[in-house]
Amino acid sequence: MASTTFNNLPEEKKTIIRNALLNEFSQHNLADAQVARIVKEAGIARGAFYKYFADLTDAYRYLYRYVLQELHDYSIREHRLLTADEYVTQVADFLHHVNGCQYYELVKRHFTVNEALLDAQNDGSPLRPINAIEWAIMTLVHEAIKEGLRHPEKCDAVLDCLRGSLTALLAKEG
Repeated sequence: MASTTFNNLPEEKKTIIRNALLNEFSQHNLADAQVARIVKEAGIARGAFYKYFADLTDAYRYLYRYVLQELHDYSIREHRLLTADEYVTQVADFLHHVNGCQYYELVKRHFTVNEALLDAQNDGSPLRPINAIEWAIMTLVHEAIKEGLRHPEKCDAVLDCLRGSLTALLAKEG
């Protein structure tokens, strides 16, 4: 996560650095990203980068969390199972928002490549479900998002499939 030094920077400087991170991680997978390109674009010293972030993975995690905060409506996280239609609406809203915004390439790259790299590091940071039904829902939702990002033209079909799967799953729970 970003250091206190980074967090204490003026907002304008943080925005310049975030934009450099966004450009790098939107154009390159985490494994291929380079600090050199980031510092050049941001106009900062290499040493400053390492004062702000422990390494590239730390910078990536910071940026991705920042982007999710920008895109995701966290007010929807209630302590209950939602209906199939509520989950589908959330996924549809997320995909609709992402597909037309500056973060599309980053989020698509995250779901298709970088997420697996981060999971391999197994730092315990991803949100984990508490039971089998929540795990199944999380898995279905993430797969629907991944498919919707890879194939935006098939979004309606993906959402219909998600709705049917969640309806069947939640009917067994009820």
